[in-house]
Amino acid sequence: MKFFTKTDIGLCRDENQDRVWAQTIGENDEAVALVVCDGMGGENAGSCASQMTVDLMSNRIKDGFRISNNRNFIRNLLITSVTAANSLVYDRSNSEPDKRGMGTTCVAAVVYEQRAYIINVGDSRCYHIFDRNMQQITKDHTEIRRLIEQGRITEEESRTHPLRSRITRAVGASRDITPDYFEIDLEAGHYLLLCSDGLHSYGDDAEIAGIIVNNPVQKCCDMLIDYALANGGRDNVTVALLQC
Repeated sequence: MKFFTKTDIGLCRDENQDRVWAQTIGENDEAVALVVCDGMGGENAGSCASQMTVDLMSNRIKDGFRISNNRNFIRNLLITSVTAANSLVYDRSNSEPDKRGMGTTCVAAVVYEQRAYIINVGDSRCYHIFDRNMQQITKDHTEIRRLIEQGRITEEESRTHPLRSRITRAVGASRDITPDYFEIDLEAGHYLLLCSDGLHSYGDDAEIAGIIVNNPVQKCCDMLIDYALANGGRDNVTVALLQC
């Protein structure tokens, strides 16, 4: 497996509140773990929330993963990692006035033996790219997604809707959290893309997939960042890309 990451402040922000981590894990580097977080909160609070979440989750995943782990163990490892991060961020948010209200999205994956184990909270996404197709695996926790599912607005209307940035679930936003969990099979030549909304809000799925499948994988993260910036880039943008 090959994997690459990149994050960029974007064209309009004073600070990059996104964080990304990717690393081989296991006794002989048999697996790969990836985490993308998009922080929210005034001053440096969003950066604090996303950094705390990446730090805690990366340590738990590295320390907890073993090649003897079965599917249920990996699932529980991911879920307990993000729920522990939620408790940490929530407690700090409530104990430090300058951090009050901080939180972060989170999408994370462990890829092991041609299978991806994925969790998400918020609107950072995971995509599966195969045979020039791009399938969104995660489901956004946003007010916009709720309105779309209720049939009150269309996908096209959602792009300019005034509530498009309202998150309904985030790490640290409440005492308890329930992440979504997914598993998918991967094959040789397939890709897994984790990204913050700084990419998917400023791009088209077909064009993003085209960049990935038509270029060397080691160049794709740079190209995806450039693509988001060329389309407006008014947000931090972060990508983590894995090729089987």
